[in-house]
Amino acid sequence: MSEAAPSFPTTVEPRLRIVIPLIVGCAFFMEGLDSTMIAVSIPAMAKSLGESPLRLNLVITTYLLSLAVFIPVSGWIADRYGARRVFCAAVLIFAGGSALCGLATSLPMLVAMRVVQGFGGAMMTPVGRLILLRSFPRASLVSAMNWMTIPSMVGPMVGPIVGGVLTSYASWRWIFFLNIPIGLVGGALALRLFENFRAPSPARFDLVGFAIAGIGLFLLEFGIENLGRPMLPSMVGIAFFPLALAMLLVYRLHARHNPTAVLDLNLLKIKTFHIGTLTGGVCRMGLDATPFLLPLLFQVGFGLSPVEAGLLSFSSTLGAMFVRTFSRPALRFFGFRRTLVGGAVLSAAVTAGYALLSADTPYWIIVFAVLIGGCVRSIQYLGLNTISYADMPSAMLSRGTSFGGVVQQLARGFGVAIGAALLAIIAGTEPVTTDDFRIVFLLIGLIPLISAVGFLRLDESDGAEVSGHRAALKAG
Repeated sequence: MSEAAPSFPTTVEPRLRIVIPLIVGCAFFMEGLDSTMIAVSIPAMAKSLGESPLRLNLVITTYLLSLAVFIPVSGWIADRYGARRVFCAAVLIFAGGSALCGLATSLPMLVAMRVVQGFGGAMMTPVGRLILLRSFPRASLVSAMNWMTIPSMVGPMVGPIVGGVLTSYASWRWIFFLNIPIGLVGGALALRLFENFRAPSPARFDLVGFAIAGIGLFLLEFGIENLGRPMLPSMVGIAFFPLALAMLLVYRLHARHNPTAVLDLNLLKIKTFHIGTLTGGVCRMGLDATPFLLPLLFQVGFGLSPVEAGLLSFSSTLGAMFVRTFSRPALRFFGFRRTLVGGAVLSAAVTAGYALLSADTPYWIIVFAVLIGGCVRSIQYLGLNTISYADMPSAMLSRGTSFGGVVQQLARGFGVAIGAALLAIIAGTEPVTTDDFRIVFLLIGLIPLISAVGFLRLDESDGAEVSGHRAALKAG
């Protein structure tokens, strides 16, 4: 499973060990920043375009649907045209689509440009992760993922603050224009420093499978989004789930007889990928619901301003940056099995602990609680991102990152939708209160706890080459 060191650019040029993960992380930063800035700017956008704020849900949903449809094809495109070219093009498409969103004069134009932006995002993050995996030996992946995690966590946390400030003191259009310089710099650095990894003989594109999977994922993502941000009556939205399931079952039959399927289900035969992706997807639902719920708690429950809520939420990022120094030694000492099980249990405890917060809680206690949550989430994300590809052959990496990207996108959508749906169900027809949030946090905390059972399937030796887990390596 190990490749020779000279085949990796980071072994030849040591500075790339930090530069490459940070450039890839900037893609995740842009995407996270963009999505969270838009959420706080919807009222201003609606007023400017002469639309109802509820109709502006299309701006968020359309982007996520575009991601769900196009992520599966990212691996094939990278194999066909080269990962560096595709990544640079994707970053420029994302930034260009963002610029056109900022120039939009109507809702239909804005929605159309969000589809373009979503296509860029669908290529950008999976191909970025693919470049990272192909640039480092297995033993260096933990450190690389660590550096990549920082900007990917900073984006969603500073997004509400930046979005609130730009919308209040400039214009909502600047939340889109902000991506232009980041995209240009990131694209230029990637063009200069990345290697153009590509498959020597890429397989024929699975057009039929892409159509079936695309429709199935579109229906599933739309059903998820309709739970959290209703655009259709609830019963109509729920009907999308059995339709999506039927299409995905059809795709399963198609993929079983197609060795070049756009989403390779044979990847699930790799134990670490299966657990890191599917069980990890369950864990991510709980982890990804928290960044959505906390700012709402601070604003709706505690009556704070968007900027105040953003500043309190930002302490999660500080926690992630603080724990980065200890993440690699922790994985080396505990191994993936104990780290992921322990992380899932701690995530459940921290999430449930947010139920103890109230408007009278001193700010320093809130900051400390959110900071601890950021530490736990950072280590858990690092473990999940790394174990998924720890035992995957290099030839399967492009398909693996596409598959993993789809599951992560769906898990994020499910997490937010479940949080929003639980709030709506518990509050009923009454205004949402702090007590409603307490019940939701307790229920959301059960999700990572459930995933801990799945992580127990890992052996001490699983991913040891990547984590450097001493006990497993000595036993081997």
